[in-house]
Amino acid sequence: MSLWKRISSHVDCEQRMAAYYEEKGMLELRLCLAPWIEDRIMSEQITPNTTDQLERVALKFNEDLQQKLLSTRTASDQALKFRVVELCALIQRISAVELYTHLRSGLQKELQLVTEKSVAATAGQSMPLNPYNMNNTPMVTGYMVDPSDLLAVSNSCNPPVVQGIGPIHNVQNPGIASPALGMVTPKVELYEVQHQIMQALNEFGNCANALKLLAQNYSYMLNSTSSPNAEAAYRSLIEEKAAIVLTMRRSFMYYESLHEMVIHELKNWRHQQAQAGNGAPFNESSLDDIQRCFEMLESFIAHMLAAVKELMRVRLVTEEPELTHLLEQVQNAQKNLVCSAFIVDKQPPQVMKTNTRFAASVRWLIGSQLGIHNNPPTVECIIMSEIQSQRFVTRNTQMDNSSLSGQSSGEIQNASSTMEYQQNNHVFSASFRNMQLKKIKRAEKKGTESVMDEKFALFFYTTTTVNDFQIRVWTLSLPVVVIVHGNQEPQSWATITWDNAFAEIVRDPFMITDRVTWAQLSVALNIKFGSCTGRSLTIDNLDFLYEKLQREERSEYITWNQFCKEPMPDRSFTFWEWFFAIMKLTKDHMLGMWKAGCIMGFINKTKAQTDLLRSVYGIGTFLLRFSDSELGGVTIAYVNENGLVTMLAPWTARDFQVLNLADRIRDLDVLCWLHPSDRNASPVKRDVAFGEFYSKRQEPEPLVLDPVTGYVKSTLHVHVCRNGENGSTSGTPHHAQESMQLGNGDFGMADFDTITNFENF
Repeated sequence: MSLWKRISSHVDCEQRMAAYYEEKGMLELRLCLAPWIEDRIMSEQITPNTTDQLERVALKFNEDLQQKLLSTRTASDQALKFRVVELCALIQRISAVELYTHLRSGLQKELQLVTEKSVAATAGQSMPLNPYNMNNTPMVTGYMVDPSDLLAVSNSCNPPVVQGIGPIHNVQNPGIASPALGMVTPKVELYEVQHQIMQALNEFGNCANALKLLAQNYSYMLNSTSSPNAEAAYRSLIEEKAAIVLTMRRSFMYYESLHEMVIHELKNWRHQQAQAGNGAPFNESSLDDIQRCFEMLESFIAHMLAAVKELMRVRLVTEEPELTHLLEQVQNAQKNLVCSAFIVDKQPPQVMKTNTRFAASVRWLIGSQLGIHNNPPTVECIIMSEIQSQRFVTRNTQMDNSSLSGQSSGEIQNASSTMEYQQNNHVFSASFRNMQLKKIKRAEKKGTESVMDEKFALFFYTTTTVNDFQIRVWTLSLPVVVIVHGNQEPQSWATITWDNAFAEIVRDPFMITDRVTWAQLSVALNIKFGSCTGRSLTIDNLDFLYEKLQREERSEYITWNQFCKEPMPDRSFTFWEWFFAIMKLTKDHMLGMWKAGCIMGFINKTKAQTDLLRSVYGIGTFLLRFSDSELGGVTIAYVNENGLVTMLAPWTARDFQVLNLADRIRDLDVLCWLHPSDRNASPVKRDVAFGEFYSKRQEPEPLVLDPVTGYVKSTLHVHVCRNGENGSTSGTPHHAQESMQLGNGDFGMADFDTITNFENF
């Protein structure tokens, strides 16, 4: 049930919130897009704490809202179209910040009102008035079934950082909540949710005791002979039963609010799991705490279901539609809880190569609660295209295990696994350790689409029986891109990186925005590069990348095409191809030096020249920068003997397979002082900076002909060609050529007598 539906079920709350939204003329907007507004704002990953942050978030919200309204205009309902036109006009008249903060503050007020109504309305009960604030740990007593085994909460819970509707602090004074921006509401923590579920069970125990007494009185009435007080006793039973039904309805409403909190936490966990696909830190173990909440909710709803069934046995009138409706609600709630607890806990590789083994696993967060583990089901897996996934999710396609195999877009070997229950940690999961994608069926491409843009997902499903009715559960993996050649990998990672970073928590598979702000993209690039190479990017690095992405018309927004489709100005490759090649080169050949800060990397040629010429150490000062013109290249810029800056031709991975970067630097005597990558540091002597990365070289021995092979050993050295050696002129890149020195080394010559013109160092 959406938040607004809950508000509208209480007349006073609805009137209060309607008046609040009408202050800014936003009531129609709140009604028209209620679920979307709630999902969009509640899934915000950043709580704005500064004016700049607030403006950025508000502008993005305003843009998404306009897109949502425009998509709604295609509806056939003429009245709806007219309303949408009016709403579009509204958001043009009001500032983005004012619109966003008023709606966000309204949701905070709604959350508090709903919780107060669902709890405070229960006279004599002690549930907390604010679901985000729990001060007292309840004691579970007076319960029909001893819940101690089910509801023990560990004191060592490690609550994760939770996203959602947090406070927008006063940007002038961060410690004070701004009345214009709404109330400060503490964020929910998992251990608080666990405490609230315990307290709810404690309070429901009072209802269970009342039900037990009602059943006894009902039995006594049925077995007793007629008495003058029979009619009064009958009316009393009706009143008692009505009171219990009312209490159960309130308990169920409170259960729904707790369930939404837990589902929101699970969505955040899954979002963080996607971010981890780009290399972001990820606390996987927090899933254990989420499972604890699921288990406790299952205990809550199971006891509520038993109580409703028991109450229906007390038949005082012929028809009780309200109680029948409550039974349906509780049964559906239990089913939804069981289905939503089925997730992918270990994702498959998101760039998946055919005929390559891979692993994944799914987990059912209900543990042993329903006894399913006693007869564990078998989980099947197929691969679905983006269109198939959309059709299944958005149209709520009925799942028939026998026909699902025909929905597969490929052939997967070893695609079934029986679930196993681990008694020691209560994990109920199915592991797929040896899957292999043998074939893939691709959709017809349109325009500039390529196979590296096409997203698939693994679809896991199973069927089991709960309380005599059959439940089919399923879940989708994160999107994957299927490749057949290694050269398809860079663009595939562009698709996955963009999706992991910018996908909304709630979306149709696998809809994604085609543009983001630079602030958003810079975070994603920093996470990706830092996780791959072990050192994060600096502010100067990110400023350089921002300039790389810009076009003639500068903008705060970066589009998908700018990111990985359009070649950079005066280049034959895209930004992502350039960035990915640098990342791979650094990881494969320069990892230690990058971590140690020896490589400045992201700096343009002009700034490199300026910084070197300003260096107090002058001649021999050098730095390493990534090449602008060659994919996966690194070049050295240094101050030559004339006080000018020389740029060496870039080296690539192919060069480093012959001789590593540190040894090349050691060979060049023109390099003396390493210009620091940290603007606050001083230059460092070359051998101090790179000494630990030099490979061990033996002193050259006299030329000796091996009598067995007839070869003389040689070593490889690097030197800079002077003007005239290769026709280069001042101002053009100089080449660091490789020459062989005879002695112990890795390379042999076929005929010693023909070796001439080798330069000895």
